[in-house]
Amino acid sequence: MSPPGASMPPPTYLQQTVSLLSTVAGYMRLPALATSRAQSAIASRRRAAAELTEVVQGIAAVLTSLLYFKQKALIYPSHIPPSARTDVPRPSQFGLKDFEELVIPTNDGEKLSAFYIRGPRRGRFANCTVLMFHGNAGNIGHRLPIARMLINSIGCNVFMLEYRGYGLSTGEPDEKGITLDAQTALDYLRSRAETRSHKLIVYGQSLGGAVSIKLVAKNQNAGDIVGLILENTFISMRALIPSVIPPAKYLTMLCHQVWPSESLLPSITEIPILFMSGLQDEIVPPFHMRRLYEVSTAPTKIWKTLPSGDHNSSVLEEGYFEAIYEFVSNAAGGEKS
Repeated sequence: MSPPGASMPPPTYLQQTVSLLSTVAGYMRLPALATSRAQSAIASRRRAAAELTEVVQGIAAVLTSLLYFKQKALIYPSHIPPSARTDVPRPSQFGLKDFEELVIPTNDGEKLSAFYIRGPRRGRFANCTVLMFHGNAGNIGHRLPIARMLINSIGCNVFMLEYRGYGLSTGEPDEKGITLDAQTALDYLRSRAETRSHKLIVYGQSLGGAVSIKLVAKNQNAGDIVGLILENTFISMRALIPSVIPPAKYLTMLCHQVWPSESLLPSITEIPILFMSGLQDEIVPPFHMRRLYEVSTAPTKIWKTLPSGDHNSSVLEEGYFEAIYEFVSNAAGGEKS
């Protein structure tokens, strides 16, 4: 029994269903009558209500199981668009000539596809690499126009990692695996002779923002990560569910792909952060980005709104790449000692 004044946890979807059926069953009960026929009718209706309750409980259990075990397919639609697992555009298709197509092994046996694309060899940011993490659909090839804009506008290098289960990478995506993939990418850049002394900017869009927050929170003290860019990402996957799937708002605790950005972000105290929020975002409500900005304890945090930007078109808004250029200039300007 809970102590007096203690708050009760919100009812689960199943409890709400059973409660509703109990109420319905209550309306079905009739006042007791002296005749056996009336008593028999009451008993019959009670049995019917009990059977209905059992049926709905069974249906609710089945739906709950489907939501629990199929949520990865909903959160990580790596097959969208239909050719995303096999048709990966190459940098050369976008006029990028100085690049490498890589396959990087993980500690748990997966093989990750990646692009390393060089910027100008003698530019101001020749020793700066942007580590890109994309959203939850498509593949790294679909983000090559963004990489090209970063290289042309900033002059940096770009490293694009493909999560497990996406594009040409092996495996199946989940939070634990993608977290390992991000660390694998960072470790690769740290061990590669060409990039081990580079200043690193971690840049994540949507799901990639949650990936970036986890990675930077764990690795901020090494000195090589000098900036974090977040675009249209979410507080947590559980907090996002009511906006994306309103009927599932009572099932959020069943979500085991948590991505707890709101609780992790305050631990990033050494790295400046640029927050870029499309105010017309129809998938991640803009208050998610605002909340992340508010809880951030970064030494420098910059809030950039994109008034007409929705979830996928914010990158096209005026001032987008200018904001990134200014941020990178302040975070990574000059030669690394």
